[in-house]
Parts: sequence; C-alpha cells; structure tokens
Amino acid sequence: MTKPLASKIALITGASRGIGYATAVALAKAGAHVVAVARTVGGLEELDDAIQAEGSTATLVPLDLRDTDGIVRLAAALNERYQRLDVLVGNGGVLGPMSPLGHVEPTAWNEVIAVNVTANFHLIRAMDPLLRASEAARAVFVTSGAATSNRAYRGPYSISKAALNALARTYAAETVTTNVRVNLLNPGPTRTRMRAAVMPGEDPMTLKTAEPVAEQIVAMCLPDFQETGKLYDCEQGRLLAFQPPA
Repeated sequence: MTKPLASKIALITGASRGIGYATAVALAKAGAHVVAVARTVGGLEELDDAIQAEGSTATLVPLDLRDTDGIVRLAAALNERYQRLDVLVGNGGVLGPMSPLGHVEPTAWNEVIAVNVTANFHLIRAMDPLLRASEAARAVFVTSGAATSNRAYRGPYSISKAALNALARTYAAETVTTNVRVNLLNPGPTRTRMRAAVMPGEDPMTLKTAEPVAEQIVAMCLPDFQETGKLYDCEQGRLLAFQPPA
C-alpha cells in the first residue's frame, strides 16, 4: 500500500526529543524522507535508528536555530539535492525564564525571541522558494495556548508564541493562491520536558504522550489537507479559524 507521504521531503526542527521526535517518526511512517534538525547529536542519532526501523530514511542536521547562516546553507543543500521541500514543521522552541518581566535578563529575552520567532522567520525566508516548488507543500508551526492566555511569569514564552501565530498567519495569507498551505497547531498539555519545567508538581502520567500530537501534525501535512491560516487545537480536537482583519 502506498504511503501518503511517499517520496516527499519533510523538514522538522526540534526533532531530537518530545513532540519533534514523535513527529519525525510519524512522518517517516507516512513515507517521507525526514530532514531532522536539532542541536543534540545523540538525540538525532537515536531518531535515525527509529526512522530506519520504520523502513524510511533521514538526513540529520545538527544545527542551532539561532545560526541564520546555517539555515540558509541547509536551504541551499536541499535545493541542490531535491529542488523542492514538501513539508516544513516548525517545532523547535525554548521555554525561557519563568519570572516577572522586570527581572528577565535581555540575553534570556533575546534567546527566546531568536529561537521561537526569528528562527521561524528565517526558515520561511529560506525555504519559501522550495515550498513553492512543491506540488502540495504543507507548513505547520507548533504554537501554544500561552500565546493567548498571557499568565504571569511566562512573559517571554507567551509573547514569542503570539508573535509566531502572527508570523504563520501572515505567511498563510501571502501563499493563499499557491500550492502552499500554512497552519498552526496547539498541542495542549503534553508529556514533555518543557511541560514538566512549567508544571513541576504535575503528574506526567495524567497527560497525553507526544504520539497523538504527532499524528495530528502529520494529518495536516498530507497533500489532501487544504485548510490554510487555521489553528488546530488538540484539546478541542478541531480547527479554529482566526478572526478576519477589520
């Protein structure tokens, strides 16, 4: 039986653990060649073993998302080898400091914005020509309910995710007449290291694992998924339309 992403090229950031790792494996199960980006070499190597066990292949890219030149080089390499990119999953992110805004050091603020927002801008900028060259390109950016809940002491992360939402929605609007579809996904409470850092007293066994989140991301990456500019909320189990501009 033909796999739905057979012969497709799928790039995912933050692929060495958590939702990124699970999504990379799920993309491989669907038949994609996975371009796995992460800082942790050991995690990438474990991922490669898991992808090979699924009978698929991966290109491992040890890369800090703050390395703008590295993102550009990656796009050039993909262009030289494949001349296109079919799937882009912007998953990589950092939590940043959990403290009042007045206590946040500028270096910590800059890191959160660089990884959660600016890196995704550079991914879009570098990969856009490759996505447009695909017959049915799909981009999914992993956001958070923190983008709208705006709780105390989570400022840098919350603000960065709100900016990510605006970035993805803008890109969706700019590609609406092309073969590119751009959406956001809010995983909700999930058993990850980041969640444990936010909620240290929470029993992780009460949370869903990353696998069902990964399955939903893959569903949004399939060629027959035609929605764009939407947010899928895993807790509600449905796509949410953003308010149109006034």
